[in-house]
Order: sequence, then structure tokens, then C-alpha cells
Amino acid sequence: MSGVEAAVSGGFDVVVLDLGLPDLDGAEALRMIRAVADVPVVVATARDDETEIVRLLDAGADDYVVKPYSAEHLEARLRAVLRRSGSEPEQRTMTVGEIAVDLDGQQVTFRGQSLELTAREFELLAYLVERPGRMVSKRQLLAEVWHQPYGGADKTVDVHLSWLRKKLGETAAEPRYIHTRRGVGVRLIDPDS
Repeated sequence: MSGVEAAVSGGFDVVVLDLGLPDLDGAEALRMIRAVADVPVVVATARDDETEIVRLLDAGADDYVVKPYSAEHLEARLRAVLRRSGSEPEQRTMTVGEIAVDLDGQQVTFRGQSLELTAREFELLAYLVERPGRMVSKRQLLAEVWHQPYGGADKTVDVHLSWLRKKLGETAAEPRYIHTRRGVGVRLIDPDS
């Protein structure tokens, strides 16, 4: 219920609603949100019954995405809904030291110069830059960046961190931005703060 209260509080640009809520039916949550707020709602669920989709769109959902879907797919649908609603947020750029990451435009600059990253390197850096100074486990990175919630090869993370470090002009032995603590995780810091 607190999720519905938060959704109608006016503090969100869009709501992503899963129908499989633990204490409330998602369709009922949609009805409650629509009763008091105009916030765009995107239903994201595994239910793919066409009758259900039509019923929820008619009940006020702005879009409907069926699992499984990629983060990029969901983000594109959210951007489309925000464009249609006229409440598309301004471009989000996060900075840590001399690293600037344009999260929406998927551009990175380092020391004022464009930095060429692969899609996965960008996702990894964006995940870290949104959590400056916070230690993030490799398991979290595998789940959130590689979408492997049940673990995977830690070496995958290590390899991508190594590539990022090289592009930032640092090494694991002499880190400036990307710091790893063996057995704990990795964090991105501003070396000048």
C-alpha cells in the first residue's frame, strides 16, 4: 500500500507497475492510482493474456510491457510514455571527478574529451557513477548490469573493470577512480575529494 501512496504523491515522473504485488492486486493498485493521480503508469508483468492487456489499458495504464524484457526496451517505452505525457525529464548527467556520464544520451566525457565505451562498459560505469563512493559487490554488478541474478563469472566483471581502468588511464595496482576491495566489491570515487 505504501507504494501506491508514493506513486500518487507527485514525486515521480512515471510509475512502473508489476501486477504480481505481494499484498495487493496490481489491477487494483492501478485503479487506486488512477482515482487520484495522472502520473503515467507502465504495467510491466509476465501476464501476456491479450484480454488482460486490453482491460488494463482501458483501465488507465499508459503502456504494457511483457516480461522478459531488457532494460533498454523498458527505458525506451518509458521515454515514449514521458514524451506523450509532456513530462519527459531533463537530460541526466552525473559527474564523479572528471568523469561526466550523460545517462540518457549514453555519452561519457573524461577530462573534457569524449570517451569511447562499449555498451557494457557504459552500463557498468553508469551503474557506478549513480552510486559514487558506495561499495558495490560483484554479485550486484552481475545482477544489475549483466542481468544474471543468480551469479556468474566474477572474471567477467574483473575484465570489464580492467578495460574501464585502462580507458581512464589507471590500473588496479594504482587506482584513481575505480577502487576494488577483494572479497567485498568495487566503488567509484572522486580522487580529488
